[in-house]
Amino acid sequence: MATEPAGNTTQAEDALALELAVLAECWRQPDQRLASALDAGLFDDISADDVSIADLRVEHSRLFVGPGDHPCPPYESVYRDREHDQEFGLVMGAATDAIERWYWEYGLVPDETWTDLPDHVAVELEFAGHLAATGEHDALEQFVDEHLGVWLPEFLDRVETATTEPFYRAVARATRDIVGGGGGR
Repeated sequence: MATEPAGNTTQAEDALALELAVLAECWRQPDQRLASALDAGLFDDISADDVSIADLRVEHSRLFVGPGDHPCPPYESVYRDREHDQEFGLVMGAATDAIERWYWEYGLVPDETWTDLPDHVAVELEFAGHLAATGEHDALEQFVDEHLGVWLPEFLDRVETATTEPFYRAVARATRDIVGGGGGR
């Protein structure tokens, strides 16, 4: 779903699009692309030299994948589509359908190499980056208000509490700083 700036965007929108793309990469399964993302300069306190991809893969699995219970599911639907007495709801619920409608409205589908769900934090951040890169400021604000701003604060709190890796604390802080708790930029 990655998008190049449209050429009719402001410098701030282009910078935001790049920041969101870097954040999206940071929430994916760590691999060599992560080192390139870190070299983009989004983090003052972490560089590619400061992280071990192998260690981050272990922590990524513990936090987001499993086996067994994992403390920080990276899917909007588990936070939005739960009953009041549940810690987490099911994946692929109404929130996922709403996210997919956003993507379809803009003629986008997740990259064919992405095998995770459409409401994964990385996919949603990548889509927000697309909106910024194409100058869709009002749509970006609406998307953050209706989606990212609703569930990301709880997700980021969980990550900051559960992680043992400074990298994931830094990514959670940067995500909070860039996306905010609602309203976009």
